[in-house]
Amino acid sequence: MAASHIFRILFVNQGKVYEVYARKVNHGELFGFIEVEDLVFGERSSVVLDPSEERIKSEFNGVKRTFLPLHSVLRIDEVKKQGVSKITALEAGANVAQFPMPLYSTPPHEPK
Repeated sequence: MAASHIFRILFVNQGKVYEVYARKVNHGELFGFIEVEDLVFGERSSVVLDPSEERIKSEFNGVKRTFLPLHSVLRIDEVKKQGVSKITALEAGANVAQFPMPLYSTPPHEPK
């Protein structure tokens, strides 16, 4: 039996760093996007609820798969164990920043 894979994906969205866990990550059908499927969230087995995890859980409620722009992805790690999904503010002066323009562009059109 093959071991189950869990991926931790960190990406930037609207000035915040999102950390989510998923079972499937692929280059996707859309050019320039990473496809993330089967998002995994913590079970509600404990009495204590983490508000940051509940916020991200409600944001992705009902999402079968999501497509992340390639330039917004900071890191993808294959991990042994699932952690807590969360949204954190992007700190001023941090070494993490989005590219100011699209990563891919079309070649210039040459006149005939």
